[in-house]
Amino acid sequence: MRDLQQEIDARRREISTDGYSMSVGEITNLYNDGELDVHPEFQRVYRWTDVQKSSLVESILLGIPIPSVFVAQNQDGTWDVVDGVQRISTLLQLQGALIDDQGTRFDPLVLEGTRYLPALDGKRWKDSDPSRSLTQAQRLDIKRSKIDLKIIKRESSADAKYDLFQRLNSLGTALTAQEIRSCLLIATNREFYAWLNSIRKYPSFVETCALTDRQLEEQYDFELALRFLLISNLAPERLHSMGYIGEFLTSESLELANSDVDLEEIGERFRVTFDMLANAAQDESFRKYDASKGRFTAAFQNTGFEVFGLGIGYHIDAYRNSGVTPDIRKTIIDFWTRGGLGSGFATGKRADERMRITVPTGRDLLKPE
Repeated sequence: MRDLQQEIDARRREISTDGYSMSVGEITNLYNDGELDVHPEFQRVYRWTDVQKSSLVESILLGIPIPSVFVAQNQDGTWDVVDGVQRISTLLQLQGALIDDQGTRFDPLVLEGTRYLPALDGKRWKDSDPSRSLTQAQRLDIKRSKIDLKIIKRESSADAKYDLFQRLNSLGTALTAQEIRSCLLIATNREFYAWLNSIRKYPSFVETCALTDRQLEEQYDFELALRFLLISNLAPERLHSMGYIGEFLTSESLELANSDVDLEEIGERFRVTFDMLANAAQDESFRKYDASKGRFTAAFQNTGFEVFGLGIGYHIDAYRNSGVTPDIRKTIIDFWTRGGLGSGFATGKRADERMRITVPTGRDLLKPE
């Protein structure tokens, strides 16, 4: 029988935290010195409206407490903001200190009038025209205001950080599993994240997946790219034992980010695969074919991606060596015409259970003659 206290003690050892209050001025100095990274890409995109930003400034000026900010300590001692990016970024932009990843400084924030402080409208941190500027006393009040910081220390496990980030964001606008995963990848290896970001923008990949704006906003293209990179060449025994797809993608992507694998070689396999699909079936590559209507219908199908995207990726070296490729478009149409994997299969199975069938099916269908 499991012992509850032992489980509690074991899990507590996985995450080590500290906490104290710091003034806005101290936080700004840490940022200016390169000791605090707000990662504008860390929580979707930094995109609070000016109304939301002005409401935060209103709260600080009125002495209303704001929620704690969580930071993760890196191995070099610097901090990544894990929860509170919008709050910290707003205060930095207000002071004209916020810089994007390309080194460009954001335009200083121009405040809007709020419910309790309508006279904030048009005010800036500092302006030559006193009527448009916060006073020195108001600026000092903001700089001396305290923010409660919760620090996830560097000895904490990656899994524990992921879980904490997920829990924090379940209270507000929930991030998708991939958005949270991206945060960990950024903190682990920013160069790998940048490479993955470039991969998911590859034209043939974009064309064949043809995702909706919402799917793109929620970084589903990142997840699909990771699925290809991590599963297309996965050994059969690993495929059958991978468990929940989200946990698998998180652990394996972090391992890949920390490895010395040749990303250029992996990237080339990715590009050749989706070039083949784009040349054969364009944006119909992963859509369902309706034989009764004689055309492709519906939108992107996970089943199609797993059968054809991962199937071609598995055999891509054999295709290149032999110079012979299958008739991809005909294979896609034949697959859906004969019923694919059965009616309702794509939505009736958990992802990892589905892939134990779809991935081997694709590898078999697309096997070089």
